[in-house]
Amino acid sequence: MKTKIALAQVNFFVGDVDGNADKMIYYARQAGLQKAQLVIFSELALSGYPPEDLLFRQSFHQKIKSAMPRLIAASADIDIILGAPWLDNNNLYNALFYLSEGKILGYYAKQCLPNYGIFDEKRYFTRGDKPCVVQRHGLAMGLVVCEDLWHSGPAAQAYAAGADCLISINASPYDHYKPAQRLDILRQQQLEAPLPIIYVQSVGAQDECVFDGGSLVLNKKGDVVLEAPYFTEGLSYIQYHGEKIVSLEEESAAVSEESLMYDALRFGLYDYAEKNHFRDALVGLSGGIDSALTLTIACDALGRDHVEAVLLPSRHTSDDSMALALEQVRLLGVKHRILSIEPIYEALLSTLGDHISTDENDLTHQNLQARARGILLMALSNQTGNILLTTGNKSEMAVGYATLYGDMAGGFAVLKDVYKTWVYRLSRYRNQQQYVIPEKVITRAPSAELAPGQTDQDNLPPYDILDRILEAYIEGEKSIDYIAATGFASLDDINKVVKLLYRAEYKRRQSAPGIKITTRAFGRERRYPISQGFV
Repeated sequence: MKTKIALAQVNFFVGDVDGNADKMIYYARQAGLQKAQLVIFSELALSGYPPEDLLFRQSFHQKIKSAMPRLIAASADIDIILGAPWLDNNNLYNALFYLSEGKILGYYAKQCLPNYGIFDEKRYFTRGDKPCVVQRHGLAMGLVVCEDLWHSGPAAQAYAAGADCLISINASPYDHYKPAQRLDILRQQQLEAPLPIIYVQSVGAQDECVFDGGSLVLNKKGDVVLEAPYFTEGLSYIQYHGEKIVSLEEESAAVSEESLMYDALRFGLYDYAEKNHFRDALVGLSGGIDSALTLTIACDALGRDHVEAVLLPSRHTSDDSMALALEQVRLLGVKHRILSIEPIYEALLSTLGDHISTDENDLTHQNLQARARGILLMALSNQTGNILLTTGNKSEMAVGYATLYGDMAGGFAVLKDVYKTWVYRLSRYRNQQQYVIPEKVITRAPSAELAPGQTDQDNLPPYDILDRILEAYIEGEKSIDYIAATGFASLDDINKVVKLLYRAEYKRRQSAPGIKITTRAFGRERRYPISQGFV
């Protein structure tokens, strides 16, 4: 018996229950037109993921309950697997439904509720404890939800209950280790439950999280039968014939780390703007690499006609910086304007008078310039309704080399979770596709240009060292002594960086949201007290 199955990577919108149901019905019909017998949607497809405290609202659950009959009715023509939050006897479950012939044929409650990183599922859901195996189309399908495959137990339960394949619905946020990690996890599960696995992953962005698609189908031996496109909404098809699984899609081209990360940033910005009704964006362009990469991503995400660069020179802005910024404007074909901050800066100095130092190297002077830029950029954002994109990277945010109400001002932080060394890698990657970032922007010494002769490395270790310290301490959660023992950085530098990291927590609490691409992004994924005595 041949069974055609559609894997649906769909961009669901948190809270838009009726819209999400409409999308599922549309894709179910498309799959039916292609003679598929089953279409599989992702985790919490009906609510969108993660719905967070919307789950505390009774009116939200009323919407879920009222939308379900439409989906059940749609299963008269094609079987449907979908995820939804389901309230049952005052217990809320992260549930999977198997709909067929106008009724609910199978129901499963997620057993392993993640409570780390961005996940707070134990805050909302009651864990399930029973397997679900549905016999249909000549298959005994063991049904699980996302985290259930990352732990021992649920897959083995389904196998023991007679499953001859596993179907997992997922909303697994992207980070740059995740694609390879998922494949390893699935193959590890096959040691416990030696079954083919159909792994359907969400696609889209929700605030900081980006869901990358790349749905997988593995045969019993762990070979990849299908890898769906990354960051692409749509249907992919496989066919079961006896125990054999065959992809009905063209083989996907291999993708690099740089390509996936760049696409995550581009897609994350696009979807954030789309879902929050921003058509256009502003970027303060300095001639430095962070703003150059941010501007490029914005043009790729929104289209160059929907992006404006704003150049904000001061007395410390070099001729090189202005020339490089204008060259990039020309290369990208993006509109721009030039607004000098000197009149504002002079007015601030005049008003403050002898209340501040006369030393131009003083931090107060530097911050005044950054805040003058912030005032102008936010005024333009207010006037036009366009979203202002901040340009700071994770390395700067980590050690506090960013100015509150200055370069931190804005609505979305594209590079917030991108270390400086990766900013360079991504810039070079993008130039390989098309030369849009002047080479000198990449090769020159980075500088905020807020004081005479200033460079970023005046008071910090080189970025390749700084980023290794930060990654080890933040993502790796290694101790200062452990990092020092590796020998790549001095104990003094490590202590200095760690102290700066903790001191800057109050700034990060006030920063714009940004796209998560590492395993420990600032914000919900790394929650540290502002007032603490650990370091």
